[in-house]
Amino acid sequence: MTLEMRMVELETRQAFQDDAIQALNDVVVEQARVIERLQLQMAELIKRHEEMVGQYGSEGEEAPPPHY
Repeated sequence: MTLEMRMVELETRQAFQDDAIQALNDVVVEQARVIERLQLQMAELIKRHEEMVGQYGSEGEEAPPPHY
């Protein structure tokens, strides 16, 4: 294999690796966006839950059922 052929091979590999790295980076960026949205949704659900517990009390505060 000549030096020129080796250089072409290395340049080709680098081009494919650059494409793969960019594709992986795009996936990571999208996943970060999804995680951020999920964190916001989770915070909202926790807030709603705390409001409901404060308004109606928790399940542990219910009176025991009557026994016959």
